[in-house]
Amino acid sequence: RPVPALAFLALAGAAPPALAQATDDRTTPVEGLTVTATRIPQPGFDVPAAIDVVDARAISEGKLRVNLSESLGRVPGIVVQNRQNYAQDLQVSSRGFGARSTFGVRGVRLIADGIPATMPDGQGQAATFALASAERIEVLRGPFSSLYGNASGGVVQVFTRDGPPDPTLDLFLVSGSYGTRKAGLLAGTQAGQVNLIGDVSRFETDGYRDHSRAVRDTANVKVAMPLAGGKLTLVANAIDQPDTQDPLGLNRAQFEADPRQVDPSAILFDTRKNIRQSQLGVVHELAVTSADSVQVRLYGGTRRVVQFLAQSGDTPLGSGGVVDLDRSYGGVGLRWTRAFLLAGGEASLTAGFDRDRLDERRRGFVNDFGSQGALRRDEDDSVANTDFFAQGEWKFAPAWRASLGARRSRVGFESRDYYVGGPNPDDSGSQSYSRTTPVAGLVFQANPRWNVYANAGEGFETPTFAELAYRPGGATGLNFALKPARSRHGEVGVKGRPAEGARVTAALFRIDTRDEIVTNGSSGGRTDFKNASRTRRDGLELSAESRLGAGFEAVVAGTWLDARFTEAFTTGTPAVTVPAGNRLPGVPPVVLHGELVWRHAASGFHAGAEVHHAGRVFVNEANVDSAASYTTVNLRVGIERRVAGLVLKAFARVDNVTDRRYAGSVIVAEARGRFFEPAPERNFLVGVTASASF
Repeated sequence: RPVPALAFLALAGAAPPALAQATDDRTTPVEGLTVTATRIPQPGFDVPAAIDVVDARAISEGKLRVNLSESLGRVPGIVVQNRQNYAQDLQVSSRGFGARSTFGVRGVRLIADGIPATMPDGQGQAATFALASAERIEVLRGPFSSLYGNASGGVVQVFTRDGPPDPTLDLFLVSGSYGTRKAGLLAGTQAGQVNLIGDVSRFETDGYRDHSRAVRDTANVKVAMPLAGGKLTLVANAIDQPDTQDPLGLNRAQFEADPRQVDPSAILFDTRKNIRQSQLGVVHELAVTSADSVQVRLYGGTRRVVQFLAQSGDTPLGSGGVVDLDRSYGGVGLRWTRAFLLAGGEASLTAGFDRDRLDERRRGFVNDFGSQGALRRDEDDSVANTDFFAQGEWKFAPAWRASLGARRSRVGFESRDYYVGGPNPDDSGSQSYSRTTPVAGLVFQANPRWNVYANAGEGFETPTFAELAYRPGGATGLNFALKPARSRHGEVGVKGRPAEGARVTAALFRIDTRDEIVTNGSSGGRTDFKNASRTRRDGLELSAESRLGAGFEAVVAGTWLDARFTEAFTTGTPAVTVPAGNRLPGVPPVVLHGELVWRHAASGFHAGAEVHHAGRVFVNEANVDSAASYTTVNLRVGIERRVAGLVLKAFARVDNVTDRRYAGSVIVAEARGRFFEPAPERNFLVGVTASASF
């Protein structure tokens, strides 16, 4: 694809004077970041929890802007792996929670502009995030994430930027290795009191591996306007991803022989997925009095998924090798906040509730070697949560601030079975889980540049519908014997602003979990789950970012995580004992990330280098095999110029410069030993953006 490459070369030699960094990509000074992840807007420096913000520049500069994995490497404690498989979405984990998910995101709450991207059962999809128009990403880790309900590891929130004052139109084109292409349009303006921004894009790739082609069309629109003395924000988005090929994982021998190949069953059964989703959400923020504010949110959407698995599913008690899901979902939330003085200190109290529901028609058909065959499963499933929460903050002394909160969650599942007769019994049933999760935090301001904090709390994580889908031993119906995982968190940390434009953080934590959900066994393509006994996660997170002078900027992030089973249990058929001391699968014990960027203000040129290291990852609870540790180096350059009334930006990047062959992620406890998902060798990307204001 020569157009972006030629544009980059032309820009580099352009004679017009350089232009300062465009407004939509400006970074907020690190010492002044305001976050909302604890529901009360306040400087992140004052929050008694581990929280990081990735700004617009870090999201967009030199990036494809398709996957969270491009920009969240700089956040400690969170691991986002691009599976190189767009049929299964990203692998996202926070402090080890979510690493076992074989598709989508679980254990980590996803939110976009105040609207949940995670369903009531805890399963979410990061593919719906519109990164091209994102202003920032907030990442919250630790027990305060429990204030959002059914999530134990953390919360990832994406916020769409506001439209610019004048009508502005951006056209962007990106091209790269393995047939990677992206084209998109971003437009925004302020029309009277109405602010508008929207983006549409098409992403295509032939894929690093065989049988991994994907096409994704996305659209995202945000409209904000004053209403009834407050602010009304409407967010609409859609995604259409037809016939996305699924290359599956590889076993050890296949991976070592040729990481770009696919298992023969992927070709035999033409494994693929069709996804279509649309959603509309409204958030109304209203200042009722000088001390009281209210936020109301309402949203709804539909999601259709048809997936062809690597099996026929043509057995008397099978569920089919073609999964057909037709979903509708929605919810409502209300939050009230009051600010007041308590014993002479600033205080606030927030209370509210969330009600979310998912209704799903699930059918299964025989996979007749890539074609849909006879019906093998037919049911209506639903899951709903009703949650009440309250939290308060109090600055009870000049240098001290306390936070206290709790959430009462009830998550109910119900299934109505229509595929009844012959050997198939009526597997209708229901189950509900409830839990109160408290959290408390304390911040001490040692001096204006250093804060010390501590927190403690509990987490609550129910099974997802995917984990309830099958009973052990090949029995039909949902596995309502599964219990929710319960965790206790403790954390101490330090946040510092040692100099202008510099920020450092450190967090030390321990998490003890009971009834951790793990894989139990697989048969005929069916994977069922069970509760293990106990696990422990001990971890240390470090990060630093600074403007070094002479145009240099640096970011360093590191995570050490010792995640282990602390009691033995059995799993699989025939049963295998997993001894105490085994590591949790899918969780790297060490992750290190560093970035160094140099900017030349006079010319608008910048150059950067990224180094990323991840430790050895075990593939299942028995720790029978592992993906080796790896280190990759990425390089990028970019330039920004004003040419003929346009603001032009161009970039080029090389990822995996050393051409390292490695498994970027693993499919935890994959039934046929196809654990490994290879990452691309050395690859290239070039892009150009043209922006015009009217």
